[in-house]
Amino acid sequence: MAIRIIVDSSADMEEGYARAHDITIIPMTIAFGSEQYAEGVDLSREEFFERLVETDDLPRTSQIPPMVFKDLFQEAVDAGDEVVCITLSSHISGTYQSACIAAAPFKESVFVVDSENATIGERILAERAWALRDEGLSAADIAYCLNQEKKDIRLVASLDTLEYLRRGGRISGAAALVGGMLSIKPVVGVVDGDVVVLGKARGSKQSKNMVFQKIDEAGGIDFTRPIWVAYSGLSDATARKYIADSLAQAKAAEEAAADESAVPDDLPLTQVGAVIGTHVGPGGVAFAFFARE
Repeated sequence: MAIRIIVDSSADMEEGYARAHDITIIPMTIAFGSEQYAEGVDLSREEFFERLVETDDLPRTSQIPPMVFKDLFQEAVDAGDEVVCITLSSHISGTYQSACIAAAPFKESVFVVDSENATIGERILAERAWALRDEGLSAADIAYCLNQEKKDIRLVASLDTLEYLRRGGRISGAAALVGGMLSIKPVVGVVDGDVVVLGKARGSKQSKNMVFQKIDEAGGIDFTRPIWVAYSGLSDATARKYIADSLAQAKAAEEAAADESAVPDDLPLTQVGAVIGTHVGPGGVAFAFFARE
């Protein structure tokens, strides 16, 4: 009996990475007007951001319908396998509910976990799933551990602009205009499954400092568990520079505190996909990590 791990595409996991770790990605749907695309299949991340900055209308995203999950669950059960399915936060999308509906006939074999997170916050929970699978845990035990460990996940992000929040109806046009004039950059996070504004900084340097502050307030990073950095629409070189600055600051703090935890020399980097990119726009940088206990 094998254990299959399934995630939706909002986890921003590359297809090659997923194949290497035997994880199945179910694409969510993105629509620009009447044109619909399967995220990561019909539309690459680079193509998405190129279209996003050119369009006047915000693209629409759709949850995965129950039948898509049911077909995969049925295939697994028919093969004698078990399933651990991890989804985007139920506070953000109806995808978790779709998976639960589909899993109802397979209660002994299929276990659905609400990540209560998004993008790389969901991804690092999926990475814990395959690590626990490699340790020999059953699907039920993996799901139990994920539901416990997800409480330690923190996602903190700096956004470049308020414009996409405005276009998505999250803030007023007047607030976005004033924010742009003052170079205000919001710092956001995921708290109890919801996206919340943690603070607003003036300029890129203050925004970066606020991100570090929020990471410290979370208790710091547990480098023994997965950590990822994601960027939206930036150049890879710019994102790498951000990581280098972040690690330098982390190492300085480690030395000042005589901390024995090992800060790595580099961090894994990926680009935000279409589902999350629709709402944050280009120019964002996010950290997802497990806080220290």
